Amino acid sequence: MVICLPEELPAAALTSHHLDTHFGVTGTLTALFWAAPRLRLWQHHLMIGLRKGCPAPCAGGPVRLLDLAGMRQAAAVGAGIRHQVWQQVVHGTRSATPWPVFETRHLTDPDHYPLESAVADFHAQPRVQAMRLHAATLGPGQPSVGELEMYQAGEVAYQHYRAASAVAGDALLTADGRRLAPASDALAHRITYLEQALAHLDSLGPDQRLLAVAL
Repeated sequence: MVICLPEELPAAALTSHHLDTHFGVTGTLTALFWAAPRLRLWQHHLMIGLRKGCPAPCAGGPVRLLDLAGMRQAAAVGAGIRHQVWQQVVHGTRSATPWPVFETRHLTDPDHYPLESAVADFHAQPRVQAMRLHAATLGPGQPSVGELEMYQAGEVAYQHYRAASAVAGDALLTADGRRLAPASDALAHRITYLEQALAHLDSLGPDQRLLAVAL
């Protein structure tokens, strides 16, 4: 979750054990963001959870000191590479029905369509099987079946999705307490969230502080 911090909130309150008190969330600070290149030494105290590195990861700070554009560009480049790998992995298989469709069917009628049946039907699809075999063989970091619907939207669409997600996270809490999040895991709902989150981030002033939290 990305949190837009109220102006009056002191820096001393930005610790994991104060998150529930101030924001009603339970989690830990996470280094989602990149600090801006050539960050000056005197600006380090304005950052939250700043670590060494190039780019330097951090849990947050003022918008003007975060490299949001760089994060989006890097995410898009990485997504393009992963999509090319995915195309090779699933070559020759038909488009698959994404998991949210099976999940919705289960939630609508759990007695007649239990979760076990939904999982089995999803995994029985040749394209899903190809992705699972690839991941099992090569290990972490490979195209995930959890993003099947995003991959099937096309390479450019997947790049846009990953670039937007890099700075918006999975949910956003505005400074006035509004919580933005996808209505479900379906791609259409994720896109709606990203549209709302990016529009809000674009409206923020340069001194607005952002904080990333792993829930």
